Amino acid sequence: MLLRSCLAVPAVLFMLATAQAATEECPAKSTQMDDIIAVLEKAPSCNRAMKIFEACEYGASGDVQFGDVVEKKCEADFLSGLKGAPKRAYQHEMQVCDRKYRNESGTMYISFTAFCRAQVAQRYSQKALKAGQKAR
Repeated sequence: MLLRSCLAVPAVLFMLATAQAATEECPAKSTQMDDIIAVLEKAPSCNRAMKIFEACEYGASGDVQFGDVVEKKCEADFLSGLKGAPKRAYQHEMQVCDRKYRNESGTMYISFTAFCRAQVAQRYSQKALKAGQKAR
């Protein structure tokens, strides 16, 4: 039993180190908001913009601007083709994000809302792109 415990500790430490190594560094030239927004706007895809957002996040209210850029980048993949019930479903999911943390105080909850909205847009983008590939 003691041997198993001794072996488990290095395994857990290895997994943590691997997870941390997989985290990307922010590719912006600085941590200034304008520099990060510029890199987000130049991202070639919704998924890449989301990775940059994750790497450059402030964890505070400043993330709203980053999330807005990601939303717009992702929405370019699907919003024009979204009509009727699917469009209402998208709008509803965005409203759920807006309400999720509204009774919480602190700027980190504003960041959580920005990430929630960006993730919803990313999911819809991925779905639209996948449907487009199947149609070919």
